[in-house]
Amino acid sequence: MNAGFGRADNSLVARWWWTIDRWSLAALMVIIGIGAILTMAATPPVADKLGLEPFHFVRRQFFLLPVAVAIILVVSLLDLSTIRRIAAAVLVVSIVLLAVTLVAGAEIKGARRWINLPGFSLQPSEFVKPSFAVICAWLLSMQRRQAGVPGDFIAFSVYAAIIVLLAKQPDIGMSVVVSTIWFSQYIVAGLRLAGVAMLFAAFGALGVAAYALGPAIGLGHFTSRVDRFLDPSSGDTYQVTRSLEAFSNGGIVGQGPGEGRVKTHLPDAHSDFIFAVVGEEFGLVACLLILALFAFVVLRGFVRLLGENSLFAVLATTGLLVQFGLQAIINMGSTLHILPTKGMTLPFISYGGSSLLALSLGMGFMLALTRKRYGPGEGE
Repeated sequence: MNAGFGRADNSLVARWWWTIDRWSLAALMVIIGIGAILTMAATPPVADKLGLEPFHFVRRQFFLLPVAVAIILVVSLLDLSTIRRIAAAVLVVSIVLLAVTLVAGAEIKGARRWINLPGFSLQPSEFVKPSFAVICAWLLSMQRRQAGVPGDFIAFSVYAAIIVLLAKQPDIGMSVVVSTIWFSQYIVAGLRLAGVAMLFAAFGALGVAAYALGPAIGLGHFTSRVDRFLDPSSGDTYQVTRSLEAFSNGGIVGQGPGEGRVKTHLPDAHSDFIFAVVGEEFGLVACLLILALFAFVVLRGFVRLLGENSLFAVLATTGLLVQFGLQAIINMGSTLHILPTKGMTLPFISYGGSSLLALSLGMGFMLALTRKRYGPGEGE
């Protein structure tokens, strides 16, 4: 498969074709295609319950899908320095908008995470994740390449500012993802074992404190979700119960496209619980296929880093892959009651414009960072 490009062709697109990881790109396109099918399956009942035209959400998502694919392809063409500049601009704007949500954001289910724009609801925190992964990687690599550059301190300061803003929304799940990005990159950058243990202990202590003091510091929803996870009888577990029933009803091969009932009962069947729709209508086989696709993208990305001579590329790709994989784990784990419920989308499959576009940006970065480069430190 050469798409008509010869090895001697030195055009931008030809160089991209011969250096891009086509297997990862193909896996991402399959995931996006699955998401399109599930959007048609899961969103009409939700639209009907809201009094909207049945294909309201389908049209909105399908309008953004070509944009998402274009973002992945265009961003994957970029060199390392351009990636840094774009990520820096996106991060600055996203942090400013995070602050704006606290005073002008739309409140949904007790949280202010969205800014209502004409025809679109923007969630700035979605764009923080990929841009922070790239900028944090750049800062950490700078300190290790140039003496006197306080990259670690600046990276931690940016991380702390983001966490404070996310906690005020509040959004514990997003805070966990951003924290894991920073933590994983710091480890790969050379954090000693003692430092790893100290950070694990610190994060554990913060988690316990958030749970114990949740009602007093405005994080009562976090305490409630953990309580319901540990003891389902302690609160409302309607969505999780219906989700588990859907997997049970679906069995190995599912009840068939359009035959599932869970999407008519769950208000978040098109977003947070779309994996339950997969389980009921397409069965265990489809669930394992989706899991395998996510695992393939993550593992393939790490394999591409073997022999990579740019520390920035290694750290940035690590952060982006950790975000992508962890978000999928949280969504699927919540749906299966393996983890406490958390409003987090299944990448490229759940309905959601901000998530779709931000993930496209992040995966475009990942594909660009894992392209084959020649010469030591190219693009540093």
